[in-house]
Amino acid sequence: MTQIGHNSGTPLPPEVARRRTFAIISHPDAGKTTLTEKLLVYGGAIQTAGAVRARGEQRRATSDFLKMEQQRGISVSASAMTFEWGDCWFNLLDTPGHEDFSEDTYRTLTAVDAAVMVIDAAKGIEPQTLKLFEVCRMRDLPILTFVNKMDREARDTFEIIDELQEKLAIDVTPASWPIGMGRDFLGTYDILHDRLGLMDRADRNRRGETLEMKGLDDPRLADHVPAGQLAELRENVEMARELMPALDRQSFGEGHMTPIWFGSAINSFGVAELLAGLAEFAPQPQPREALTGKTGDSKRMVEPQEKAATGFVFKVQANMDPKHRDRVAFLRLTSGRFTRGMKMHHVRSGKPMAISNPVLFLAAERELAEEAWAGDIIGIPNHGQLRIGDALTEGETLRFSGIPSFAPEMLQNCRAGDPLKAKHLDKALTQFAEEGAAKLFKPTFGSGWIVGVVGALQFDVLASRIETEYGLPVRFEATQYREARWIGGSDKAVDAFTDKEKGQCALDHDGDPVFMIRIPWDVQRVERDYPEVTLSRTKEMMV
Repeated sequence: MTQIGHNSGTPLPPEVARRRTFAIISHPDAGKTTLTEKLLVYGGAIQTAGAVRARGEQRRATSDFLKMEQQRGISVSASAMTFEWGDCWFNLLDTPGHEDFSEDTYRTLTAVDAAVMVIDAAKGIEPQTLKLFEVCRMRDLPILTFVNKMDREARDTFEIIDELQEKLAIDVTPASWPIGMGRDFLGTYDILHDRLGLMDRADRNRRGETLEMKGLDDPRLADHVPAGQLAELRENVEMARELMPALDRQSFGEGHMTPIWFGSAINSFGVAELLAGLAEFAPQPQPREALTGKTGDSKRMVEPQEKAATGFVFKVQANMDPKHRDRVAFLRLTSGRFTRGMKMHHVRSGKPMAISNPVLFLAAERELAEEAWAGDIIGIPNHGQLRIGDALTEGETLRFSGIPSFAPEMLQNCRAGDPLKAKHLDKALTQFAEEGAAKLFKPTFGSGWIVGVVGALQFDVLASRIETEYGLPVRFEATQYREARWIGGSDKAVDAFTDKEKGQCALDHDGDPVFMIRIPWDVQRVERDYPEVTLSRTKEMMV
């Protein structure tokens, strides 16, 4: 398999070379969860896909594990799944499509080497797809595109491709071409390998048949495709080959070109072709930039083929299993080989950490990871020692950059329904803040917490989870503050500022100082009166 984007001369160990770590991004309802499930079915991780909209027990999709996700049929937290297919070992990260959970998605995209963008054939590029694409572009992630729901009425194929090229400013190269659409959708023609794929409408869980062809002039095509559709297919593919660039691996690897596949995830069609595309074109584990030494003055690239195991935490999920009050840190391994029971150096605390029960996520099931390699995502059960942004190494002091935290766009006070349970509420809120599900601010004056989130739906999720996981009814109330910004500058300048502006200062759950904004004028006043202090909307989650 061709390797994309590696500069180092040392070859990758075979186990690392077969890793493919990717995320799936889309607008809500484009069929992302269904595609995720079908990929798992193909990888043998689950037996049948639970249709997301089906009734009762069947409705609960494998990758949606929070109670609220299962009730509402939306994904609100990114989950990780591992499966094997052919020669490759895939680590799939399912991201929330709902815009209120964009920060979780943003952090997830720091842990992958490629992304699959799912597009609804009838709707094309939707606002959330555009936002997520921009994040991928900032990271130069290679993107593979899957146009879903071709079995329903869809837009013209050339129109979809034109929109992709115009709105995303990216070159598009067709990997497959649809034959018909809606009721007349028969299947696709695989342009890269000259194969005809036929969809089985009778059984949604059956994989369509694939027939090898000797190009579009192969007379056997006429046995499977009606004459009118065959003539249209030949004309369209010829036009596409003339108008669109051929697949250029380098351009794809740099994020400037996307190959596009067509299919219908719910009918298990086009999924095998997409998987084959990921195996063939998605990059192997990539090098990561890290700051070294105690002060973090110098930088180096951590190469996946290095002997020593290193990794960073990009997500913390609490209470994945309500039966056990557990907290699992998701760790992306960036180099080396990890084995169960290994003692790792926890860079933030400077303490050793024995990792005795790391887990691999095989859909809803977890199993112990005896070993893992660079590129893998493993879960580390812990009692709160691991936070987002933490680095684990075999002794070296490393900090991985580029894991962001955003200032919340909505702020509310949080009160326990029962005042005697305020202590329990402190514990629950601190846990969710460490998980990255919300921002938590403790004002210098006054009691209680101010909770900040990116979107209103997150307040519902928090209230639902605090009640489900802690048995605590809570209420969120309006606060006088509109925004929060992290305070930056020299220690002396920050101390002088927080001393004078006590009434509007708070500490976040990491103990970093924050300025609480009541009106937009507050920002201008600070810029005018305290030129040596900066107010920032983001902070790096490097600890």
